[in-house]
Amino acid sequence: MIVSTAPFVAGHRVVETKGQTFGLVVRSRGFSGNLIAGLRSLGGGEIHEYTELLEDTRRQALDRLVKNATLMGANAVISMRFDSSELAGTMSEIVAYGTAVVVVPDADAPQAIE
Repeated sequence: MIVSTAPFVAGHRVVETKGQTFGLVVRSRGFSGNLIAGLRSLGGGEIHEYTELLEDTRRQALDRLVKNATLMGANAVISMRFDSSELAGTMSEIVAYGTAVVVVPDADAPQAIE
């Protein structure tokens, strides 16, 4: 599955638009993770517990996006974006979304900018 943040895939032509697709994940750190992160925040700097949580959550949202696009019959997702928000002060919501499409190689299609 090709996933592109651009509205096209270099060297390919969109032959069919399947529609919007997304992958949604809501996660929360456990009590001990929040406690450790809270203590670490007192000293300043990066909070590794939250960085790891958000990286894992983004990967999972992207995996779900790809799964949904595949179920729709797409072989690519264009204009992919992430969005995030906080829920109830203790949970993070991450959504990956884009347009599921079918692409084919095309020498005349836009190429990557070099």
